[in-house]
Amino acid sequence: MVLLTREDAPDIEETKRHSPAFYNLKDLPWHDWVMPETWFKLLNVNPFTGGFTMLLKVGPNNTAPVHGHIGSVEGILIEGGFGYGDDRGRAGDYVREMGGINHIPDTDGDGMVMFAVVNGPLVGYNADGSIAAVVDAKFMYGLAAAQGAADHIEKPADW
Repeated sequence: MVLLTREDAPDIEETKRHSPAFYNLKDLPWHDWVMPETWFKLLNVNPFTGGFTMLLKVGPNNTAPVHGHIGSVEGILIEGGFGYGDDRGRAGDYVREMGGINHIPDTDGDGMVMFAVVNGPLVGYNADGSIAAVVDAKFMYGLAAAQGAADHIEKPADW
């Protein structure tokens, strides 16, 4: 496969962007997320899948409530670590959680920061197994916007 240069394809117009491609993550403050001792920086939303991309920070020795994944989640641990029993990840590790799972992850003594791509909604459960919350792209956008932290993301037209 050979990629074309501009000279090879003069009739193909470059798509004009509506917003900048780059922004400094340091300019985005951490905001409270949906579980105790968790914070997030929303990076992108996918209105078609309900997925979203974020930085997730979780405090030390934190055990998440049971929750499920409609779609898969992929992440790279930037700081600290977390896991499920003996299956543990540390900074620099890649994690893949398949869609359709329910689990209760916990952080290590230094907590964690993770870049996460959530490929569909997350579901939180009540103690009786009923659904407590659905965390999807629209919910995440609303949460970030309410805290003044969504200006860098184009709001989908039908939201």
